[in-house]
Amino acid sequence: MKAMTLNTIADLKENRAPLKMSMLPIPEPNAYEVRIKISVCGVCHTELDEIEGRLTPPELPVVPGHQVVGLVEKLGKGTSKFNVGDRVGVAWIFSACGDCKFCLEGNENLCDDFRATGKDVNGGYAEYMTVHEKYAHLIPGFFTDAEAAPLLCAGAIGYRSIRLAQIKNSDNLGLTGFGASAHLVLKMVKYLYPNTKVFVFARKEEERQFAMELGASWAGKTADPSPEKLNAIIDTTPAWVPIVKALGNLEKGGRLVINAIRKETGDQDYLQQLSYRDHLWMEKEIKSVANVTASDVSEFLELAAKACIKPEVQMYSLEKANEALIELKEQKIRGAKVLQMP
Repeated sequence: MKAMTLNTIADLKENRAPLKMSMLPIPEPNAYEVRIKISVCGVCHTELDEIEGRLTPPELPVVPGHQVVGLVEKLGKGTSKFNVGDRVGVAWIFSACGDCKFCLEGNENLCDDFRATGKDVNGGYAEYMTVHEKYAHLIPGFFTDAEAAPLLCAGAIGYRSIRLAQIKNSDNLGLTGFGASAHLVLKMVKYLYPNTKVFVFARKEEERQFAMELGASWAGKTADPSPEKLNAIIDTTPAWVPIVKALGNLEKGGRLVINAIRKETGDQDYLQQLSYRDHLWMEKEIKSVANVTASDVSEFLELAAKACIKPEVQMYSLEKANEALIELKEQKIRGAKVLQMP
């Protein structure tokens, strides 16, 4: 099968083509696994973190990609959840131990044995993959394959972020950054909390304009003060500057939710401007989002279909995976980027 493989950690500013086209054996499903003939796979900022070495290094070579959509083609022994021909998706969570305290509480995203699709095992930048049936999710018929792919990470992690933000209808919510995840968060909030005003902070004018088109109450630059204090803010950026600026816009007792697996280190010196009095005092708090659970993915897919939430997508062939990654690195974003398999 064709697959784009990561063979070495690379700086995308120096290496513009870190992924190489390879021919790999078609994988066979083990017991309780399904084999998926992949149709599309979303491109995520986490792939940038993986390629550039901000994540725990994967065992190389590896096939990236964790927003996978395709058809079940073969069933392993003992499988019962799906039939051949079912359309399914695979997200960042590939597996967890199932027995630890966190797994038993439904928080398998915190499991010490959490394995990530496209990092700890081969993922979706390929024509086929296998996964345990527990971690494959039926795709509602409302979505095309390309529309479904970004929902599996950008959407699911956005859904978890909203839950952790603990907002109520009529609260003021801030969004820092406005890429694949944030534009889906905005759509979710408009459906779940119709009286909540959403304030967007983004570097580029086109991103701010996009936010207003989708129903934001206000859109400004990253460093702009919000016109009203915010009860919660969800940060979807890879940078540190928005963290400090966001804390200054929080209402007393407000919560900042950081929706990013890693932060890039280039602007971390900006944290020296963090002031306890100005940014943290008065019971403000910071909460991070760590991965997603299987239930986050399945619940969000149901919600997205019910609320008619569809992402905006840009399509690329599998061979142009590097091009999509470079554009993501350079912040050339409107919605989500999706790879089409051959």
